[in-house]
Amino acid sequence: MIVLNTIRANMLESFRIEYVFLIARRLLRMIEKIMFKTFRELLIVCLIVQLAVGPIWACAWDYDTLTMERLEFPDALELITGKFLRHSSEFYEWRIQDRKQKLEQDPSVLAYYDDLAVAYDKTDQHQMAIETMQAKNAIEPNQYETEANLGTFYIHAGQLEQGIEHINKAIAINPEAHFGREIYQQDLVNYVRLRQKNGKTVLPLRSQFSEEDIFDWPVLNFNDYILKVHAVPDSDGNPAVKDQDEELRKALKGILGMMRFGHNDSPILLEALGDLLSARSLHLGHSDGYLGGKQLAARAYLKASYEVDDEKAKQAYRILAEKSLQLQLESTLGGFARQELSLNTLESSFQKELAEAKAWHNELHQNELQWIESGVDVDAAFTQKYYEEATPLGNYANEIPPPREQGFIDIVTKSIIILLIVLGGAAIYFAFRNISLSDDLSIKSQKKSNSPE
Repeated sequence: MIVLNTIRANMLESFRIEYVFLIARRLLRMIEKIMFKTFRELLIVCLIVQLAVGPIWACAWDYDTLTMERLEFPDALELITGKFLRHSSEFYEWRIQDRKQKLEQDPSVLAYYDDLAVAYDKTDQHQMAIETMQAKNAIEPNQYETEANLGTFYIHAGQLEQGIEHINKAIAINPEAHFGREIYQQDLVNYVRLRQKNGKTVLPLRSQFSEEDIFDWPVLNFNDYILKVHAVPDSDGNPAVKDQDEELRKALKGILGMMRFGHNDSPILLEALGDLLSARSLHLGHSDGYLGGKQLAARAYLKASYEVDDEKAKQAYRILAEKSLQLQLESTLGGFARQELSLNTLESSFQKELAEAKAWHNELHQNELQWIESGVDVDAAFTQKYYEEATPLGNYANEIPPPREQGFIDIVTKSIIILLIVLGGAAIYFAFRNISLSDDLSIKSQKKSNSPE
């Protein structure tokens, strides 16, 4: 009996050891599965957290604040909003009368013809502007200023063919005048003509496509058109632009010049400006990547949407503005997190900028009205007030706070916190599982010891 009990005790002990090993093996397998699942879930959680706080690495290659953009493209915001030195319609009415009197007294001063013609053009009297330039051309033909003005006036009158003809003459006379502005004026007119349907201009221009876009060099916007027309064959005979950045900057300078000396509220000029500013091939010197002035581009498209009457065109320009803001970031959660800059946020700031520009120009307008009423030489008064004093334009109140930079330490800290939370949860889970397994083993052991032999 004693021997039998001893054998039975040894067998029970062996069974318990095997059972423990079996449970341990199952437990290890379960831990392996749980840890794999936990690691997978940890990766998902990390991705979700990173998406929630914003694209961390976006700023490394595609984050540029409005301040940086204004450093790269000076005067762009002022030209978009209208906060720059420009005369009122009353001033140009005054100048028409003043220059007509001066020409009656001395018709040999050719500069008076230019002043008079520009004043006519600024008051939408395009035909009178053209006739004034033709009169000047009859006195002394083939002058650069005459041909450049005639080209501009014909374009403003909607007579693009005649406009291009005179712009070409101006370029032939002096291709470097006005920093080559007429070259890009010619490009813009040809781009408009390419986009016309049945002789009509439909906005936005980039919404119109031709067979050339499909079967030739794709031209989706003005930026593409500039790179196409200024491409030259490379060593392999393929058309290419040697320095895209330089070419686009010259085109940008030309468009800004047209806005300053022409009509800054033209939706065509604003769209062309937006296309150039949003070009990814336009390099910002303050960044490591190829960007553009995307927040400025969005403002240009928004301003274009304000200047058109057609509702479909308005919405199309707003969509272009919204697309320009992709990967542009704004602060959330008190500056700790970031999200993509919304069009509503930018437009709220842009409306304040427009209001500031309007208030600033209203003061200039009132000064001109006062000078006209008092009978003084308005040209001289304007020169003394705004040119000689060099009145500063000041800064805009930018309502979009810059996002808080997230450095390597921020990323590591958040990742460690997430890892600790997940591991803490796993530890609690395993603790409860161990207690449950111990209880099960105790119950089974008791049952076996109490069972009849």
